[in-house]
Amino acid sequence: MFKKSLAILSLLLILSSCWKDKSPEDLIRLKDKFKSQVSDFESKKEVANKKVSQGLESLGALKLALEDAKNEDKEFAKVYGDWEKVNKRVENLNKEYEDLKTKASNLFTAMETQTNSLSDEKSRNTLLKAINKAKTKYNVTLSNTSEAIGKLRLLHKDAVDVVKALEVAAALNSFDSINGQMKSIEDRVDGIMQELNVAVVESKKLYEKKITELGND
Repeated sequence: MFKKSLAILSLLLILSSCWKDKSPEDLIRLKDKFKSQVSDFESKKEVANKKVSQGLESLGALKLALEDAKNEDKEFAKVYGDWEKVNKRVENLNKEYEDLKTKASNLFTAMETQTNSLSDEKSRNTLLKAINKAKTKYNVTLSNTSEAIGKLRLLHKDAVDVVKALEVAAALNSFDSINGQMKSIEDRVDGIMQELNVAVVESKKLYEKKITELGND
């Protein structure tokens, strides 16, 4: 919404800045161009929104299929439940790691900035030395932790691929139910068509009767 408003505002500014120097014909063309650009923007926005909606619908369909699979397949429900738990732990650990890195970086920056602002050279040098010592120790810990996190992320990536494949395999089983329901619809079509034909015949008879009665009035 903000981008749209900004784009329209920019176009209005361009339009107003050129207003004095343009002939009526030029102004008409400029207005038409402005309308065309706005229309093009709206069209692109609608396409983007449609793609997002389709993506959400697809994800929703898969989610529903997985819920059905968990209800019908106890083994899948257990394995998938375990995956959801460990996946959450991985996500939390990654977040904790990134938050700590940011916190440490900000803290070192703040300490160095404040220390460098000291007028007493001796205190400044002493504190900077202590900060550098702490940073060296931290960097060793960070390096080891980063290596461990890197291994975890690689394994997690592989696990995500496996689970995605499992999700599709589990969702495929839902087609047994879908096919069964489709067959049920097919089996009911003939009976409903017979009822429909009777309704059509009776409706025509009643219609003709009503028309005849109207003609006799």
